[in-house]
Amino acid sequence: MAEVTVTKENFEEEVIKSPIPVLIDFWASWCGPCMMLSPIVKEIADENEGKIKVCKVNVDEENQLASVFNVDSIPSLFVIKNGKITNNRVGYISKEDILDML
Repeated sequence: MAEVTVTKENFEEEVIKSPIPVLIDFWASWCGPCMMLSPIVKEIADENEGKIKVCKVNVDEENQLASVFNVDSIPSLFVIKNGKITNNRVGYISKEDILDML
């Protein structure tokens, strides 16, 4: 499964109803820090499959969803547990810092 692409159509099913914690990465293809963070997010997804669901939201394609989260800078990472935001960070951060968020 690794990373899941989230849209407004599958957001409730993939994020809100998830039985495990969800890490959402809001990103864009033109964003340098997003591209630097992407392999780290993928690594976390691969290493924690079944324990953490990692979702990606392209802000250019899903600006309405980004608006719901008040994302005005990317990359933005959000942790959702039981349908509620429990943590978030903006900008490039280390793998260790991401794991600490979770």
